[in-house]
Amino acid sequence: MDWYITVLKKYAVFSGRARRKEFWMFGLLSILISIGLGIIDAFAGFMTEYGVGILGGIYSLAILIPTFAVCFRRLHDTDRSAWWLLIGLVPIIGSIVLLVFYCLDGTPGDNRFGANPKAA
Repeated sequence: MDWYITVLKKYAVFSGRARRKEFWMFGLLSILISIGLGIIDAFAGFMTEYGVGILGGIYSLAILIPTFAVCFRRLHDTDRSAWWLLIGLVPIIGSIVLLVFYCLDGTPGDNRFGANPKAA
């Protein structure tokens, strides 16, 4: 849970680096929270005509900026510019490339985006 809170504390911090664990734990907990809110939306009758739950929609909007921020920092850890996120606009191939980048270990030592977060 600490990794999730850490990302939320860095709500709009697009500089620096993020470890793999920070990135993936935030993603995992976000998915679990979204599933839980979806279940609550369904049972409480908060679903819209488009099949989107009110609580889930609010949560998705609330974590939009932190999600982009942690994606930027994760790419920075692999010594890549955040402009690489634009490759995600290319169907399938772009998503695979980003997934590979997110899974790679960060560059050892300092890089142009800051100090190694593993060293701290």
